[in-house]
Amino acid sequence: MQSRSSFSVIVVGSGIVGAATAYFLARRGAEVRLLDASAPAAEATGAADGAVSVASKRPGPMMTAAMKGVALYGQLADEGLFAGAFKRRSTFIIAASDDECAVLDAHSAALASAGVTVKTLSDAALHHSFPALSRQAKMAVEVHGEGHAIGYQIVHRLLSAAKIKVDRDTQVEGIRVEQGGNRIASIATNRGDLRGDAVVIAAGNGSAKLLGLSDVLTPRKGQLLVTERATALNALMPGAIMSGRYLLSKGSQKGAQAAASRGLGLVIDPLTTGQFLIGGTREDFGRRETNDIDAVTQILSSAVDLVPGLAGVRLLRSFSGVRTAVIDGLPLVGRIPGLENGYVATGFEGDGICLGPVTGKAIAQLICDQKTDLDISAFNPARFNSCGVAA
Repeated sequence: MQSRSSFSVIVVGSGIVGAATAYFLARRGAEVRLLDASAPAAEATGAADGAVSVASKRPGPMMTAAMKGVALYGQLADEGLFAGAFKRRSTFIIAASDDECAVLDAHSAALASAGVTVKTLSDAALHHSFPALSRQAKMAVEVHGEGHAIGYQIVHRLLSAAKIKVDRDTQVEGIRVEQGGNRIASIATNRGDLRGDAVVIAAGNGSAKLLGLSDVLTPRKGQLLVTERATALNALMPGAIMSGRYLLSKGSQKGAQAAASRGLGLVIDPLTTGQFLIGGTREDFGRRETNDIDAVTQILSSAVDLVPGLAGVRLLRSFSGVRTAVIDGLPLVGRIPGLENGYVATGFEGDGICLGPVTGKAIAQLICDQKTDLDISAFNPARFNSCGVAA
């Protein structure tokens, strides 16, 4: 498609992955039509913790992809697109038990082997560098060069820069394939049929029905909390805190004990506003729009155990959202099997903010027959036989 002076692409889904795909396609001269069943960043992107981070990623393709993702955020911030929207900071992975220390030792070694800059802190050095921590903290690994971004702000930057208007409240009802079966002819929506030279499905959980992936994609709920401003305490935190328990809940490393009940981990991120973002859960059940007192209580209790100063900080808001997970833990990124002009990018679960821009760029490069900056071979949708246009 790169040989054409102009080409049209329909992108389904205006979360961070869809918005980034649209942005990088527009930069390559494509006429982009971006559809959403609701509104930009209305689903997982708008209910994310905002971590632009390698720290929690499993060794292998996810860790490598995250390194590329973090680097692209830095580049786009330096170029001005993400300036002021991407906060650079370290992540401190904290161990508060012998089991977590063992997990952290292994994970630190994996990060270092991948080329990530890490520093181990224990006892006096840890509490000198991080005075807000309680004595429960036995050791920490500082992961350098990480950051934080608010998903809906990044989506706004991308769409504004590309001058792309989202077709809101446009529900894709099906995909029609040309006679012969190797190209998408059109997509059917509640507003009529639409045609494009290429189609990208980046619709999160909505991708399952369109592509016959109900047995591959699963909705996973996460609950998060936001506090009032506490600037003095915020200033005592040189970076985000991630508990060793979070690595267990996410499956980043294997440990002596099973993951915590309902996938409860702990992340405490000091925001530029002086507030704290605290999370979170990983749940395969529950209504997406609700929080429950049990989860909120567990999250807050764990946070205060690790940072006692939070006991005097009021909770302003709790919220939840549903991310899209893949059964093997790797996203689906690439060409839809059997379709020359169909592409999918979904299944990032809690890693969408970090991987959204670099994935969107990769999909745009793929459509334009360019070599992708990101190695997407491990994310090939063809690894699942059911991936294709739903009957």
